[in-house]
Amino acid sequence: MKNKSLVSINDYSKEEQLRILELAEEFEQQPTQNILQNHVIASLFFEPSTRTRLSFESAVNRLGGKVVGFSEASNTSVKKGESLRDTILTVANYSDLIVMRNPVEGSARFASEISPVPIINAGDGANQHPTQTLLDLYSIKKTQGTLDNLHIAMVGDLKYGRTIHSLVIAMCNFNTTFHLVSPVELKLPSSVKMHIKENNLSYHQYTEMDEVLPIVDILYMTRIQRERFSDPLEYERIKNAYNLHKNMIEDTKENFRVLHPLPRVNEININVDKSPKAYYFEQALNGVFVRQALMVSILGLR
Repeated sequence: MKNKSLVSINDYSKEEQLRILELAEEFEQQPTQNILQNHVIASLFFEPSTRTRLSFESAVNRLGGKVVGFSEASNTSVKKGESLRDTILTVANYSDLIVMRNPVEGSARFASEISPVPIINAGDGANQHPTQTLLDLYSIKKTQGTLDNLHIAMVGDLKYGRTIHSLVIAMCNFNTTFHLVSPVELKLPSSVKMHIKENNLSYHQYTEMDEVLPIVDILYMTRIQRERFSDPLEYERIKNAYNLHKNMIEDTKENFRVLHPLPRVNEININVDKSPKAYYFEQALNGVFVRQALMVSILGLR
């Protein structure tokens, strides 16, 4: 895996993904080390982020490395008209690895093809978010004790949700049954559903969330993303399509857990936070350990 960029979850085999999860377990036991001492990680966020950017930076700092970069493109030469190509080639001179989020689909792949240092895709538009997928896999494995033969419900924005697209592709390695819950306008793209079919797995589509709660092991909630809508009226019409409350999950399976890539808006009521079946804040913490494992693997340090 040394010097191997991660742009799509497909870039890493099932075995490589599992290797990252195993290493993340080690970092969870001992997150503070000096493995990245004398290494510089560039954090280029052309689009807003809280958890992804801060968990990467926390991961680097806990391993003794240094972070350079930006959290707003408006504070950089991009505002002056500098191309992505020139930004990547310049920043690669200052760093050993680049973590990048960009709103343009395909931007991370382009960066990986021109950069002399490895690229980690921290989200490219509505396309993919592979490091979120790795921490999701880690969270599912921790809560279920396995990744195999699970029933997973994915709820909300399945059309534009890059976390959904990446997770579906990854979970196709583990004989998953998918329960897809969304408004008609936000169904999972045919290209992602085709991936399920090609792996001889089954999926079921719903518009109501109540139908899936008694039968699934994982409820993966997502927000309806305002920034992906060109028509504000369409967003207003469906923004509150799903609202999860604590009483709705009281009679679910014992192993049932609620995940969410965050941020949430109205789709999970704060009363769910008090349920032992809520796992989204622990899920966010898991991102530190998984991203530690990923970076040291790419840099050939473990």
